[in-house]
Amino acid sequence: MQLIIHADGSVRCLYGEAISLRNLGPLTIHRASHVEPDADGCWHADLSPVNGPTLGPFVSRSEALSAEESWLMEHRLV
Repeated sequence: MQLIIHADGSVRCLYGEAISLRNLGPLTIHRASHVEPDADGCWHADLSPVNGPTLGPFVSRSEALSAEESWLMEHRLV
């Protein structure tokens, strides 16, 4: 898990459970995407909640989740 710590003490990251984020202070959690299957059983990562693209189709959900994470790390957390 990568934590981005700003000069004002705020922290940004992709939510995960590798560490207890509650230990950092009060949390504000925002949905960044929706990973869902289509009618053919392929998976898509819809990043429209953060004004991003829809990625996919992917054969597996794990591929869609990996693409989602890569896109968010490059475009939202830097």
